[in-house]
Amino acid sequence: MAIDRRFFLIGAASLGLTACSDPKHSFNREAGASIDEGGFGNPTMHNTMLQSGQISLAEVMTRRFHAEVPSMVNFAFDSAHLDDEARSILRMQAHWMRQFPELRFTIYGHTDAVGTAAYNVRLGQRRADAVMRYLVSQNVPRSSIIAVVSRGETQPLIASEGYEPANRRTVTEISGLVRRHTRMDGQYARIIHREYVASATEQHRPE
Repeated sequence: MAIDRRFFLIGAASLGLTACSDPKHSFNREAGASIDEGGFGNPTMHNTMLQSGQISLAEVMTRRFHAEVPSMVNFAFDSAHLDDEARSILRMQAHWMRQFPELRFTIYGHTDAVGTAAYNVRLGQRRADAVMRYLVSQNVPRSSIIAVVSRGETQPLIASEGYEPANRRTVTEISGLVRRHTRMDGQYARIIHREYVASATEQHRPE
């Protein structure tokens, strides 16, 4: 009889898992359940690694930043001017950055290989400085940007000795986070509340 009961429990558990995986019932779950992509073990492992220090919060947020926001803007040849596309990307970056005041960022400036190495270091710095100024103009706290660095021509995306638009860029990266506890003021609490509500919003997909 014990064996029959065990099979019954296994069958009931399987039925419950099937119901939970049904998209029609996916909204009727707790807020935040969207982190479970269907393999419950992955979110559990992720949380365990985060709590045990095997991965850092900065690493987690870096992956999220790159998944949600373009981290790179490009420039015309021998220029540090931000065109309309660059400013649009930087507004998205700024919006994301303002939501996480505990994070700190570094901006890296890059060039192609045309010109001397010394000139390209200066050009990369001008590009990084232009991005920093624009982000600050979009209400990103200057203290959130801890470094503005030129890599010059030393880290190309595409190996080329000539004019290569993809290499004329800046990249915004998360460098770390404030060690002290973040003060839970009204603005930060509102951000957390918005994220929580968004995770519980039913997504309507076309049939």
